[in-house]
Amino acid sequence: MGLSVWQLLIIALVVLVLFGRGRISEMMGDFGKGISSFKKGMSEEEAKSSKPAGQIEGQAKETRSDAEQKADPQPAPRTDTPDQRR
Repeated sequence: MGLSVWQLLIIALVVLVLFGRGRISEMMGDFGKGISSFKKGMSEEEAKSSKPAGQIEGQAKETRSDAEQKADPQPAPRTDTPDQRR
């Protein structure tokens, strides 16, 4: 039940009559500008996010090593009940 070539041509003709040749080319131009703007925004976001990632990773390593140095091991609390001590 797909569309045949003739049905596609009739649909294209109706769209052309309704919107006109100028309006369709204007819509396609706007669509192209939107895509290029989206790509530009994505590349800017990648550039912004790639720089701080190294800084954050370095800070995490420093924080982890500081925490390991400052940690003082404590004995675990007793978990046995008075009945188990007998």
